[in-house]
Amino acid sequence: MSNQAQSPLKVALKGPEILNNPRFNKGSAFSREERDEFGLRGRLPYAVDTLEDQVKRAYEQFKARPSDIQKNSFLQSMKAQNWTLFYALLRSHLIEMFPIIYTPTEAEAIADYSHLFRRSEGLYLSPPDVDKMEADFLDACEGRELDLIVVSDAEAILGIGDQGSGGIGISSAKAVIYSLVAGIDPSKALAVALDVGTNNSDLLDDPLYIGYREQRLRGQKYDDFLEKFVGLVKKHQPKCLLHFEDFGVTNAQKLLAKYRDQHSIFNDDIQGTGAVTLAALQAAVAVTKSKLIDQRVIIYGSGSAGLGIARQLRDAMVLESESEDKTLSQEEAASRFWLIDKHGLIKKSLGQEKIRDEIEETFIRDEKDWEAEGETSLLDVVKKVKPTTLIGTSTHAGAFTEEVVKEMCKNVDKPIIFPLSNPTKLCEVDPKDANEWSEGKALMATGSPFPPVDIPGKDKKKYIIAECNNALIYPGLGLGTILSSASKMTDKMIVAGSKRLSELAPALRDPDQSLLPEFGDAAEVNFEVALAVLDQAIEEGVNKERGIPEDKDERRRWAEGKRWKGTEYLDYTYDESGLR
Repeated sequence: MSNQAQSPLKVALKGPEILNNPRFNKGSAFSREERDEFGLRGRLPYAVDTLEDQVKRAYEQFKARPSDIQKNSFLQSMKAQNWTLFYALLRSHLIEMFPIIYTPTEAEAIADYSHLFRRSEGLYLSPPDVDKMEADFLDACEGRELDLIVVSDAEAILGIGDQGSGGIGISSAKAVIYSLVAGIDPSKALAVALDVGTNNSDLLDDPLYIGYREQRLRGQKYDDFLEKFVGLVKKHQPKCLLHFEDFGVTNAQKLLAKYRDQHSIFNDDIQGTGAVTLAALQAAVAVTKSKLIDQRVIIYGSGSAGLGIARQLRDAMVLESESEDKTLSQEEAASRFWLIDKHGLIKKSLGQEKIRDEIEETFIRDEKDWEAEGETSLLDVVKKVKPTTLIGTSTHAGAFTEEVVKEMCKNVDKPIIFPLSNPTKLCEVDPKDANEWSEGKALMATGSPFPPVDIPGKDKKKYIIAECNNALIYPGLGLGTILSSASKMTDKMIVAGSKRLSELAPALRDPDQSLLPEFGDAAEVNFEVALAVLDQAIEEGVNKERGIPEDKDERRRWAEGKRWKGTEYLDYTYDESGLR
């Protein structure tokens, strides 16, 4: 990463070239002097706008679009024209526009990608051109030292599944969020689609589908394709963070396990979901004045999100126990978890045909504890386990019934209930109902935004429902890793980021407030997360960046200076040797 230039930026583009370059284009905000110097005088209307003028005009245009998908298309068009205006607009209306640039609207745009396609959004790699992959990769990275690569094979996109070449949309959207709330320079980021085919028959039957029109690559050929791609990243962009996004659960787990010690690797579906859930749970534990290692946790739903959460919480318990001189093994920490899927409690008697390969042995319950239970439902497990924490990642709407919630309340004063499935219609319980059934005792976080709920016995006071939005933490985890040039993103770095996020929870000041900060504060929150990750990388000795200040206050100022300040225009001067 580099400091934002303060003196005039040297640019080697003129006329239509600079107007058509989103990195340098200012549109109507070019000054009189710049219009003369860059040959723009007759190419722009006479008035010189401020960025504030442009944001106001763009917002009016945004609001004039009648549907969310048209608003998404408008913002995509703006990003292709003028980065500074695009990010300034988003930052000015972050809460309103985030669902447009990401879930749920981006999922709709990705599903219809072949019909909405106008221009490239990044790098597309497919099996027929595997022998040319290095040349294509180098072409995309020419002249750039990247900080970030976001890659997807589009097998599990935003709850809508296999989307083939449309996966570039999720890679691009994630890169935008990194720039928006963490300050990653978009000129140092690359979105990649590994278009390895699709099993989506709707796409294969669509005459306008623009992706690789074959069944999805599997087995050794898939592994070799990924090996070549990751090898190119390690060879040509050794300092960048490689962010895996929306891979199918089997490949996601396998790739993370294989490569995380070879390069700075991060998988948001596994580690990001786990990290933000850990932060919310740490805040809840602080409210209940208990400890993380004392929790009994039921996870209802054992896909990539549920397993990622289980692993993250387990590993955090192990680390917490080390600091208290009563070290737990992974097996001992795992014994505090009960995983449930469509077959009931995951236990040995289910047999291999009903237990997915990704589920680690330590999470599979021993049969001797459940000999008389048969096929164990959620309520059965709640009655026997007496959990302190119930987490839902099942997309089973209404699974946390009144009986389940009331059963939890029999055994703990403040049950921790996190129905994390999204969208809203798939949530395991409406927080309003859980609040009523628990008589206001439940500490809650959800995967989608929900309105505050009334607190029984507290006239007109509301309980604020935390939203476990990954964007509260993954950009900060990434920024801290990038700032440190870490050789890998370690478990301790992730736990340090989660811990810092939990410390910013409003609930620590008022238990009726949210277990996580508001998303409107995402930029400030992620910077704090990044500093904690940076400190941890230094403590573990995995940082490769030189010149990081030893003093914490100086380090903060140094880190702030490294962030991309893309929501304000710089002055330009023409120079043939300048940036292009």
